Formats: sequence, structure tokens, C-alpha cells
Amino acid sequence: MTIRSTTVRRLALGAMLALGALSLPVLGQVSVSIDIGVPPPPPRVIAIPPPRAGFVWLPGYWRWDGHRHVWMDGRWEAERPGYHWVPEHWDARGGRYHFEPGRWDNVARDERHFDRDRHEAHEHHDEH
Repeated sequence: MTIRSTTVRRLALGAMLALGALSLPVLGQVSVSIDIGVPPPPPRVIAIPPPRAGFVWLPGYWRWDGHRHVWMDGRWEAERPGYHWVPEHWDARGGRYHFEPGRWDNVARDERHFDRDRHEAHEHHDEH
């Protein structure tokens, strides 16, 4: 093998690795939307287990398995400092039901939205 062919192979390998690294964020942003005409049953009432240091209780919810609603039990998950858990839930939208998956939201971002909403409500109140 010549020095030139070795260099070309290394450049080709480097380019493939770079392109692969660039595609990873795209793969991590896949979302699935579930809209159905069947409302979920009411949430189950269960006793929440005693608190565990360093963990957050994620409540149970109804998921859709393609044919019916199936109850998913709550669970403990390691806390994420600076974030809070927004639970899975179903929203009624135009006679259908839309599933919103659970997610960790940044507390600082939520506080900015809360402050903006409170400020806008205050401004609206002052106009009357």
C-alpha cells in the first residue's frame, strides 16, 4: 500500500465519521404523535411509595397499545437537578385525544415563561 492510498483511506474514514457524528442529533429528535378517538379511563388512584432520596416519583398513566388503553405503573427515576418532570397526559383536541409523553423540563425556562405570563396578565389587568 502506498502513502497516497493510506492518506486517501484515512481522509475517507475521517469524512465518514464526521458525517455520522452530524447525523446523530437528527436521530435523537424523532417524535411520534398519537391521536385517537377513545378517551382514556380516569387515572388510577394509588398510594405513592415513601420518598427516596435523590429520586422523583413519576406517576402512572394510560398508554395506547394500538387497540386499547393500558395502565403503566408509576416509577422512581433519578432526579435531574435544574429540571422537573412533566407527566404523560392526554389532551382533548377537536373530539380526539392527543397523547403527550412525559418529559424533563428545565426549571429556569419554566420560570421565565411563568414570569412573562404573570407580567402579561398584570399589564392586561392594568388596562381595565
